[in-house]
Amino acid sequence: MNTLSSHVLDTTLGKPAKGIPLTLTYPNGDKAEGVTNDDGRFNGWAENGASGFKPGIYTLRFHCQPFLKENHGKSFYPHIDITFELEQQGGHYHVPLLISPFGFSSYRGS
Repeated sequence: MNTLSSHVLDTTLGKPAKGIPLTLTYPNGDKAEGVTNDDGRFNGWAENGASGFKPGIYTLRFHCQPFLKENHGKSFYPHIDITFELEQQGGHYHVPLLISPFGFSSYRGS
C-alpha cells in the first residue's frame, strides 16, 4: 500500500513552515488540498487511511508565497511544484521541501 506525507522547513529561520497550503494533483487530474500543521507536516490525505495511493505520476504544489512574504518580506516563488511517481507497492513516500525566499530543495524522504 502506498502512503504519502510531506514536511516543509524554512531554512532561513531554521524552523518548520506552518500553514502552507498544499494541492495534490492525481494522475487523472483530480485534486485534493491540505495545509501544513504547526510542525510543518501534512499526512492527512484520505488515501493514507484507506486502500492507499494508486501507482502513477502525481504533482504536489506548495503554495509558499504567502508564508515567505509574511516571514521574509519577499518570495521569488509563488508556488513550488514537485512531480513524482508512485510505484506499485512502493510503500511510504515522504516529500520534504526546504524553502527560503530565493531557493528550495526536495528529495524522497522516509
